[in-house]
Amino acid sequence: MNAKVIGITVLLAALCVFMMIMTYDSATGDIAFAKAGNIENLLRRTAMYGILGIGVALVIISSGIDLSIGSVVCLSGCLLAIFLSVTYTPFEGEPIAQVRGADKTIVLKGDVALFKPGDRIRYWGGRRAGNAVVNVTAVKPGVSSDGGVVTEITVDQALSGDDTYGQVAKVYAVTGATDTDATVTIRGAHADLAARDQITLAHPKSGLRQLTITGVTVDSDSTTLTVNEKPGGVTNEWVATLLERNQYMSIPLALLSVLGIAIGLGLIHGLLITKMKMQPFVVTLCGLLIYRGLSREIAKDQPVGFYNEFTDTLSPLATGKVTLWTAADGTSFGIPYPFFIMAFLMIAAMVFLNRTIWGRYLLALGRNEQAARYSGINTDRVVIVAYVICTALAGAGGMLFALDANSISPSSFGNFFELYAIAAAVLGGCSLRGGEGTIIGVVIGTAVMQVLYTLTVMLKISDRLEYTIIGAVLLLGVLADEVFKRLAAKRRAVLQARAAQPE
Repeated sequence: MNAKVIGITVLLAALCVFMMIMTYDSATGDIAFAKAGNIENLLRRTAMYGILGIGVALVIISSGIDLSIGSVVCLSGCLLAIFLSVTYTPFEGEPIAQVRGADKTIVLKGDVALFKPGDRIRYWGGRRAGNAVVNVTAVKPGVSSDGGVVTEITVDQALSGDDTYGQVAKVYAVTGATDTDATVTIRGAHADLAARDQITLAHPKSGLRQLTITGVTVDSDSTTLTVNEKPGGVTNEWVATLLERNQYMSIPLALLSVLGIAIGLGLIHGLLITKMKMQPFVVTLCGLLIYRGLSREIAKDQPVGFYNEFTDTLSPLATGKVTLWTAADGTSFGIPYPFFIMAFLMIAAMVFLNRTIWGRYLLALGRNEQAARYSGINTDRVVIVAYVICTALAGAGGMLFALDANSISPSSFGNFFELYAIAAAVLGGCSLRGGEGTIIGVVIGTAVMQVLYTLTVMLKISDRLEYTIIGAVLLLGVLADEVFKRLAAKRRAVLQARAAQPE
């Protein structure tokens, strides 16, 4: 362990002791900083920012820089939310082409054989015609004004207005509901229903309730649905619309797609820097702007998220933990899952940097690119690998941040994350000149940054000073690196002078 790592470790320990002293409550004997929830949050944030720091450290060691990390985080989060987007469509429903309220007529596009006289249907989603639950009295083919085939459904009551938007679907009578086991029984055998589908309950006066199905039991003429909450107040006057859950991509495919896109961005960065001889600062600064703009465009500049669709499947990857102990009052402490991911990546990066030929090439490239090239190292390939790893880890970190937040605002999500990562790398011993740095130092530097953030929150320092603190820390880190470099150069000069003196 070199002097820089020892120094940053001592700084981390001193900050923790300072925070414990400053947050000690003499009246209760509690230390707010040392509470289980705060330590868990600190570990989780350190892990997720640490993943970004490990990636940018490899680029800095190669004598490069990546300013696009925050935008890659945002783009990855938005893409994951979009790839995992979920919609619910009626099992037995169709979009409407026209509603003629006074004529008691609903027009569907095409030749639709789904509905027949005697069916009970629900219309909703229109702009002007109000929602309605009505009975079908007649179904007949028709022709639209442009000559297309349509199906005209006549119902037993007038609708509130004319419209050209909305949906219509069959509804089924509710024959029973219980709060003890949170079940709803509806008429008919519906074998296609599955857990995570939904049921919309409608009442002529009481409004709507939308419940998620957790279990299905099918009988010959009825179906009992276990739902996610008690259906209190639901009686036989209610009717049910059955909605099928549709997910755009499977979870593994979505994760691999986002990671593949992040890797592709890193490859583009590396090729522009090595083959087109562009400056890393310019390439990644352009990436920062481009990826932020793409994020806002694909999300239509609106927040996107997971809306609690994956709370039991994917979200625990970012929000879950391995519980170590539980107190009598119910509070518990555990190691967050992201910490294990970061630890694995840290070990892999340490092995890569210190135990593989690629790591030695990376260090040699950072110290002197021309000498590395003359020694036979394919420097272009090494640079490309560094940028690919950096954006891949930024993509992985972005997915964890998105799952932790559960909602992504494309205009602000990931803003200045590259500063956190670069500051942590510099604090951890990475020289901006390249050729020097340790992965363990970067992780400790990340922890220092997160403790400083916690300090601003717990000591109620204005959050407007957050970036001031980051900038000051980054400046001090670069200043310290410069001082160490000059002292080392003077020491080498003295040793060389002594060696040159005759005995």
